[in-house]
Amino acid sequence: MPRTAAPLLASHSANSPVPRAADSDRRRTNASVILRSVLEHGPVARSTISRLTGLSPASVTDYCARFTELGLIRESATPQRSKGVGRPHVPVDLDASRFIVGGVHVAVPYTTVALLDLRGRVVVERRIGHDSDLADPSRVLARAAEGLDALLAEAAGTTPLGVGVAAGGWVDRDSGTIVEHPLLGWRDVPVRELLGARTGLPVHVDGHARALVNGERLFGRTARGSRSVLHLFVGNVVDAAFATNDEVHHGPRSQAGAIAHLPLRGGTEPCDCGRVGCLQVELSERTLCRRAREAGLIDGVNPTHVVTAAERGDPVAVRLLTQRARMVGRAAGLLLDILNPETVVVTELGVMRREDCLRALREEVGDARASAVVPTSFPDSVLAVAGGSVMLDVLYRDPLSASPATI
Repeated sequence: MPRTAAPLLASHSANSPVPRAADSDRRRTNASVILRSVLEHGPVARSTISRLTGLSPASVTDYCARFTELGLIRESATPQRSKGVGRPHVPVDLDASRFIVGGVHVAVPYTTVALLDLRGRVVVERRIGHDSDLADPSRVLARAAEGLDALLAEAAGTTPLGVGVAAGGWVDRDSGTIVEHPLLGWRDVPVRELLGARTGLPVHVDGHARALVNGERLFGRTARGSRSVLHLFVGNVVDAAFATNDEVHHGPRSQAGAIAHLPLRGGTEPCDCGRVGCLQVELSERTLCRRAREAGLIDGVNPTHVVTAAERGDPVAVRLLTQRARMVGRAAGLLLDILNPETVVVTELGVMRREDCLRALREEVGDARASAVVPTSFPDSVLAVAGGSVMLDVLYRDPLSASPATI
C-alpha cells in the first residue's frame, strides 16, 4: 500500500528570490557537515559543532533550529555545565526515534528488506526467498514492497523518509536502474520506478559496494576520517567501490567498480568469458559451496554452512575458508597496488566471522599494508545496511532538501 513520506522542508514562498547556485551549494554543504557532526559527536554543544566545522556560532544555531523544527535533532535533557561563567550548554543530538528509512538489498538467493533509524542501526529486517520469482523483476520488487509494508506496520509511531535499494552488478544510480545483473538475469530493470509506484515513497538505487562505502563513512568504526576508502565486496557477486575525500567514484552511468573479470594470480576456475581465474568466478560463494559439496562437507548452496562446519572444527571447512581468504587478500593487494587507498574494507563471509581468515587475508596483503585492511563494520547486518545506506547518504548529503518533492 502506497505511503506518504515525511515532508522535511516546506518550499520557498512565491515571493522569495531564487537562490543562486553557489548559495544553494553552500547551504547544502553547511547543512550536511553540521548534521554529520551531530551524528558523530552527539550529544554535542552547538559551540563544539562550530569549532569542529569552522562555521560561525550563528550559522550553527540557525541550522540546528531548522533541524529541530524538522524533527531531525533534539536538545538533550541534561544541560552541560560550561567551564566558565554563564548559562549551561544545552547539547543537541539526533532524534533517532521519529524517522526511519527502508532498506532493500537484492541478492541472488533472496531479498533483504529492513528498516533503519537515522544512526544507521537496523531496527528490523527480513529475508524473502526468490523461489521461482527471480526471472520476473517486477514480482521480486513487488514482494519486497510487501515486505517493507509489513515491517512499517510493525513500526508504529515512526515515519518513513524513503527507501534505499542496493544490488550487485551494473547499477545506474542516476536513473535508478539495474542495467545488468548477469547472475539474476536482469537487464534494464527500472527499480526506482517499480518500487516507488508500489510504496509511494522516494526510492534511491545504487550498487551495494558503493552503498557500503557510504555506510562505513557515516556509521562505521574504522573508515570514518579516512581520506580514501576502497570497499571490496565478495559474495556471489564480487565488486568494489572507491571513495576519495568523501566522494564515491561512480564513473559514466555508474559502471565503476566492475572487477569481476580481473585476472587473479593462481586462479584455476574457468570463466564464462573464456579465461581462467577471473576474480568473481574464483572467489564467489557459488564456487565456495561447489568445492564444499565436492569435499562432502555440505549438500546445499548456503555458504554459512561451511562457516558452521569450521566452527565445529572441521579441517576441510577451515582449509576452504582460509584458502579463499588468501585469494581475497591477493585481490585486495591488486587493488591496493592500483588505487593506493588509505583504508580497505572487506565484506567476505570468512573474514567477517573468523580471525584465522582475517589473518590469512592480511598475510597475503603483506605486513607493510596489512593494518590498512579491515573487515566490514556491519557483520551481522551488512545487506540491510547496504540498502538503508543508499537512502541515508541522500539525507546526510542534503538534509534540508530531503523531501518527497526533491529526492
